[in-house]
Amino acid sequence: MSCDLLALATKGVAGLQPYSGGKPIEELQRELGLDEIIKLASNENPLGPSQNVLDAIASTKDLSRYPDGNGFSLKKALAEKHNIDPDKITLGNGSNDVLEMVARAFVTPEHEVIYSQHSFAVYPIVTQAVGAEHVVVPANDWGNDLSAILSAITDKTRLIFIANPNNPTGTWVNSTDLRSFLENVPEHVIVLLDEAYFEYAISEKNYPDCSLWLNDFHNLIVTRTFSKAYGLAGLRIGYALSHPDIANLLNRVRQPFNNNSLALIAAETALQDKEYIEHSVEVNHLGMKQLMLAFDDMGLEFIPSKGNFICVDFEQPADDIYQSLLKSGVIVRPVANYGMPNHLRISIGTGLENSRFINELAKILSK
Repeated sequence: MSCDLLALATKGVAGLQPYSGGKPIEELQRELGLDEIIKLASNENPLGPSQNVLDAIASTKDLSRYPDGNGFSLKKALAEKHNIDPDKITLGNGSNDVLEMVARAFVTPEHEVIYSQHSFAVYPIVTQAVGAEHVVVPANDWGNDLSAILSAITDKTRLIFIANPNNPTGTWVNSTDLRSFLENVPEHVIVLLDEAYFEYAISEKNYPDCSLWLNDFHNLIVTRTFSKAYGLAGLRIGYALSHPDIANLLNRVRQPFNNNSLALIAAETALQDKEYIEHSVEVNHLGMKQLMLAFDDMGLEFIPSKGNFICVDFEQPADDIYQSLLKSGVIVRPVANYGMPNHLRISIGTGLENSRFINELAKILSK
């Protein structure tokens, strides 16, 4: 007896392709037998977690008990950090988890979801998974075109995703333009501002901290993560800030115990480690300058970025360069699936990692 199992799936899920992340170091080791590999592919913090976080994890002994499903202690720390009430906070297994919660809570097959061309790959995934209509607005100079997004809103629009800074392009929207945009979005439309790279961008004078606008826009959701500047990508923890009614709805679809005990403890500890964050941001700033200068020397165009990554344009399909870098033990990220076949996205590493990437790329381009 045989059965077409694919036919049993919902239409949206049947048409999806699984998310493909940056190539793991272990996978490349298995494939090529290389010993010295650097990964500059997934926008991770090259410093790893802070020592304070490692100590906090090491001191956690009782893992036979379920974690606090409400994340009380971490929510309390986040509420103090953002000067808001805990009932405005929703915890996620990474901020990706929150994106999926929002789609499940607010979007149906009768609705439209708007996001920009060259936006984070999870936006189309969660949209299609709930069977909603995609409305992809053409980018303006690789970034979000807010005027075009406003023009695309209809009575069927229920959700807008905006990443600020945007991944993979690194482009960003300033405070004046973003606030004006929110003031013109109808109340029936939820706007999710994805601020995964907030800590790297906040030094920019006109970059907005949208968590300060929650009382002004009840249809606003701001998401943050511990996966980037805080160095906790392996523990998967993020959160959303919103009106309490939105948080209440998200918690209705949130999976029980979606944050493990180690992640909760690590995130709370990381919040207090200001010196580590400052050091991480400085390492990123210096690394960004290092790569930009190298690209200038090589005559390569790149997209100015406010994240911990940078996209470089090779003016030809970049897959051969990507494959050559893999053979040299350097993992970067192809972004053809984002409609950018001529670009590679390079995460900022340590000074030594950046130098090795630059040297290997120079060898490849000189052939």
